[in-house]
Amino acid sequence: MSLTQEATVPRGPTGGDVLVRVLRRHGIDTVFGVISIHNLPLVEAVDRELNFVAMRHEAAVVNAADGYARASGKFGVALTSTGTGAGNAAGSMVEALTAGSRVLHITGQIDSEFMGSNRGVIHEVPRQLQMLHAVSGYARTIFNGKDAEADLEEAIAHLLSAPHTPASIEWPTDLQYLAHPDDQRPVDARVKPAPAYDTRAVAEAARLLAGAKRPLIWAGGGAAGAGKELAALLHGLGAGLLTSNSGRGVVPEDDHLVIGNFATTPAGARLLGESDLLLSIGTHFRSNETQHYSLKIPSTHIQLDLNPDAVGRVYPATVSLVGDSRAILDALVQQLPGHSPDPGWAQKVHDVRREVRDALTTYIGGYAEICHSLRERLDRRSVVARDVTIPSSQWGNRLLEMYSRETNIFPLGGGIGQGLAMGIGAACARPEVPTVVIAGDGGLAVHLGELASLAGSGAWCVVLVFNDAGYGVLRNMQRANGFAEAGVDLHTPDFALLARSLDLPFRRVGGPGTFDPALAEALALRGPAVIEIDVNALEPAPGAFVPPVHVPTADH
Repeated sequence: MSLTQEATVPRGPTGGDVLVRVLRRHGIDTVFGVISIHNLPLVEAVDRELNFVAMRHEAAVVNAADGYARASGKFGVALTSTGTGAGNAAGSMVEALTAGSRVLHITGQIDSEFMGSNRGVIHEVPRQLQMLHAVSGYARTIFNGKDAEADLEEAIAHLLSAPHTPASIEWPTDLQYLAHPDDQRPVDARVKPAPAYDTRAVAEAARLLAGAKRPLIWAGGGAAGAGKELAALLHGLGAGLLTSNSGRGVVPEDDHLVIGNFATTPAGARLLGESDLLLSIGTHFRSNETQHYSLKIPSTHIQLDLNPDAVGRVYPATVSLVGDSRAILDALVQQLPGHSPDPGWAQKVHDVRREVRDALTTYIGGYAEICHSLRERLDRRSVVARDVTIPSSQWGNRLLEMYSRETNIFPLGGGIGQGLAMGIGAACARPEVPTVVIAGDGGLAVHLGELASLAGSGAWCVVLVFNDAGYGVLRNMQRANGFAEAGVDLHTPDFALLARSLDLPFRRVGGPGTFDPALAEALALRGPAVIEIDVNALEPAPGAFVPPVHVPTADH
């Protein structure tokens, strides 16, 4: 054989085969990653046996695994390299940690014999495990090839235990090659059971709920998985349902008692002022959803949360319910006697529901046509993955109806540039229906390379690029607060040329009546596509969106 001829050396099983066996055990058939010299055995086995989705940047790898986890209800798997690769992933792990998303991050590590030696092994970084601990709920190093399966199962048990947080495993390269499926020690990993709740507190909460005449419920992300029980309680009480952004879709938003993510609007705040009881479920009462903590709520407040430290942290709680939301809501439904709210309360809830939607529809001008088209064209099971951009923050997070929480994917930590990769992950989780990504030109530029990942994946995902030539949200904030515009006007790519270079179908729209035909055409492709929306061409011109961020002054 000449030196120029390629040779294929057959290899036996490796740690990659151990990983595949573990993932199959848990029903995982898709893994996202960036290949490296420090994860070759893992990628080879996953690509051979499962669906390996090659991404371009480690941050996007974790975002895609995160999107997959949220859309599928399973956990997502991210494979990255060690050192800089693991560091690149850290920011997106913060998003998964903030959102309570079940991401299994597996990163390489240098050969085990050199760990901690500081002798400059390629990709060596000091204190990598400490970094992983900081951005994960669980982090561990595999120190023995025979422990690989047990260590992976321990991390997965953490993912499946409440409260959910991501987990990280660092796997030295030599132990990836040397771990053999037949040599693995027995596994004894167990999912932690949900904590027992206080039955006396539940009985007291049921008594207060039964006596409420104008009840409201506020659902956050902690209500996930309890949609059936929440809907039963909602209708049993005749209450109105407010939500955080993260709680949207737990009860389908076309339910006439669902007001949604509108608590800070004048009508929403007015209804809170008229209510005599609020039951909050798994919400942090975040600053941007409570008018920087100045929003008033009823004095009678029943707070349900899995985390006891969260109860009373923002608003005082009359009754504290600590435990799993599904179990406690079911107990409340069972204990709730007949209930008679004030005559006309349900109608008032419905009137507010209509008022807030009508007001926002009018204010957003030409965006309303796009919002309506999306809801009419998309399947109820379609994911709408949204980056941090004006269309998302202004109407995508409120007006665009969600029918299940799994379809409502957005960066809970507020980081820009994560929406595209989240959408790719979601599209891989739900290949039977289209996924749509809402992004701005500034956010998309953070990870333009992931358009190549989308093209390579073939996923049924339509990317909507709302182009206002810069960071429109920050530009509006500067204008509203008397700042000079700085750092917000960006050099923007020609997205038509970019899409053509990647062989991605592309349309540019803007004026009235142009978006819906383009969306219909893109969805019919059943694959990747890009639609650019010229924001300056929208008619009527949308009202300005200024983020609800407190800017201190001398007086306040």
